[in-house]
Amino acid sequence: MSNRPSFPVPLRLTALLASVLCAGCAQSADRAPSGTPPMSEPSTTTVEAAGGRLTASFAYTPRTGAVEVRYRFDNLGQAPLAVFDRGDRHAVLVGRQHGGAVGAPHFQEEVPGDVVLRHAARPLPEPSPTVPPTPLAARVEPGGSLTGEFAFAPPTEREPRRIRWCLGVAPFDTEAFAQPEEIDGVEVWRGGFDLAARQTLLCTPWFDVAAQRFEAA
Repeated sequence: MSNRPSFPVPLRLTALLASVLCAGCAQSADRAPSGTPPMSEPSTTTVEAAGGRLTASFAYTPRTGAVEVRYRFDNLGQAPLAVFDRGDRHAVLVGRQHGGAVGAPHFQEEVPGDVVLRHAARPLPEPSPTVPPTPLAARVEPGGSLTGEFAFAPPTEREPRRIRWCLGVAPFDTEAFAQPEEIDGVEVWRGGFDLAARQTLLCTPWFDVAAQRFEAA
């Protein structure tokens, strides 16, 4: 142990050190780019249905018009669930999507200013295309969880007033799914088109773009 005597720091010296530190903080803040609207702080909501819990955070960037979504899905039940957030087989084959990654959401403007994004199984289009957009789903075991994120700028004429996102979930029926692939730690399966009518949509409340928060459910 040191026997060197300790002396109190004079108050004037303490004030000088504090002023130097504060000046350095101000200089660091001044280096941030100006004139660029920052991304909003994320707003988070939770939805429970179909034996699962969806927790989603939204952040909207006015400059790009994109909403960034980060989410976690937890399987709260006793059986595996299929989560339709992995796009479709056609998008993978034509290179629009990396296999196993979160797919681009489907977009719909229900009324002017109200935008709904969906990751969900879709019915077979009519007439049937040569390469059908077979739904891809991640399998989530009981007690397991799935995380993901995506960013999307709705192609609307004006900035959206409200945005919500829906995620399709269905019981994992072994007869309805085939050809599994393990990609980046996620078990991805090909599903049938009839699952579009059997899935449950977990939808967030409306996200108010101007207020940068979810509306009360």
